[in-house]
Amino acid sequence: MILQLLLFVLCSIGGALSEESPDVTVIVKGSDLAAETDDTFVCATLDWWPPDKCNYDQCPWGQSSVLNLDLTHPFLANAIQAFDHLRIRVGGSLQDQVVYGVPSSEYPCLPFSKMSGGLFGFSKACLSIERWDELNLLFQKTGAIITFGLNALRGRHRVHNGMWAGDWNSTNARDFIEYTISKGYQVDSWEFGNELSGRGVGARVGSEQYAKDLVGLRALLKELYEDSNTQPLLVAPGGFFDQQWYAQLLQDSGLGVVNVMTHHIYNLGGGDDSRIESKIMDPQYLGRVADTFRNLQLTIERHGPWSSAWVGEAGGAYNSGSRLVSNKFLDSFWYLDQLGMASKYNTKVYCRQTLIGGNYGLLDTDTFIPNPDYYSALLWHRLMGKGVLSVDISGSSYLRAYAHCRKGKAGISLVLINLNDATKFSVTVRNDLNVILVEGEGIRKDNSFIHGLKRTFSWVGKKASDESEKREEYHLTGKDDNHLSRTVLLNGTPLELTDDGDIPPLDPVHVPTNSPLDVAPLSVAFVVFPNFEAQACT
Repeated sequence: MILQLLLFVLCSIGGALSEESPDVTVIVKGSDLAAETDDTFVCATLDWWPPDKCNYDQCPWGQSSVLNLDLTHPFLANAIQAFDHLRIRVGGSLQDQVVYGVPSSEYPCLPFSKMSGGLFGFSKACLSIERWDELNLLFQKTGAIITFGLNALRGRHRVHNGMWAGDWNSTNARDFIEYTISKGYQVDSWEFGNELSGRGVGARVGSEQYAKDLVGLRALLKELYEDSNTQPLLVAPGGFFDQQWYAQLLQDSGLGVVNVMTHHIYNLGGGDDSRIESKIMDPQYLGRVADTFRNLQLTIERHGPWSSAWVGEAGGAYNSGSRLVSNKFLDSFWYLDQLGMASKYNTKVYCRQTLIGGNYGLLDTDTFIPNPDYYSALLWHRLMGKGVLSVDISGSSYLRAYAHCRKGKAGISLVLINLNDATKFSVTVRNDLNVILVEGEGIRKDNSFIHGLKRTFSWVGKKASDESEKREEYHLTGKDDNHLSRTVLLNGTPLELTDDGDIPPLDPVHVPTNSPLDVAPLSVAFVVFPNFEAQACT
């Protein structure tokens, strides 16, 4: 009779936990790392689009191109420096039409212009040596880590249906890299091509030919950097994931040639999609992209374990982003969710499209003032360490939770994302020490059945803790509770540049560890537990 009663109670609790509930339990597995990112996980891009790049009757790029951006604007340098070594990926759709204005180049050094029949409707353009010098002054001043995308179409010709054939002509790239080395400019990684993989976007190249050219580029880099203390990474293909094409590229290029496999993600659809808001607030929709991360991870493990995965470009909505959502607070929900998801699948770097430019820039194209996503990226960079921890969550699919080792200090950091526009979640965070999750049942048990029952009941209440122990909380909300606000509040205070144009301090509130942890509707909370026992983080 007693056993039947115990089973009835456990089943009732399991059923309750499996339903949507405002009471959520997050169990963090601190004994082992699930994955690991790089120190420069958070990354942003600088693109090549000129002012007359337009979508949906709007032209949101202004003077934000690699070729025309005001590199002396103080807000720009301050925004980069706040990250203390932000990775910047220089690249984008037009990179495969860029000629480098070295003395040996036979092309006049002209900007992009509209051209019928040109790739993406534009002519070729030139990156002058003077402009490259200016860019590197900014990079050196701000401590940026640079990934530079090379033109991978040079020397090839169109054949049919977007396919380009012929060997890559490396002469111009070679002279450009030689100049870069001679000036002492630090390029951490060279990326080969943009969106030429699989079916391509504006153009495509077969995997066999691409692999052959990568072998040649690897040899070129080895030769040019022979006297250097460090060797740059070789990154490719910077396109949308195509399992067969990516696997073939790794096999054909061979052991150790490609250090990083990059892929692009725009899972919210086009910038004019009227459903973008609802997609961002739909946990099932956001979760679909996990298959891409998982499949790339498996492809690398099976065909190129010497390589690692990066997201080379991700802006949520393609075609310059959404003017209604991409620069608003709501955009941080898919962005932070995807940072967490990418981390779980051993993605080392995640490059946001863009640092500045389009509707999806972390900085406003005209004013250089940070958009809400800038502060989300900066908090992630400062709080979430390299070590990724597994999380089990019960209560509601609308509360997303990701856990990492705390950056640079003991403890762990969590990001909690409330996708629900009406429900405030009350969150209990538990360590998995002595707790076992019975998968699929929503019931957690200890090694002892009866003690497990007691622990199950204890999750509903508060965790006993020394009153002196504190946690740090960083709650992000839209101004006036408006999820489409361009102003984000941190713990109720608007995040705005100081009078000197500096990034404002991102200070937490310190809360007793045993006090309730609430996450308001349509809000984000970063939570740091300095005293959380996580053996994997020591």
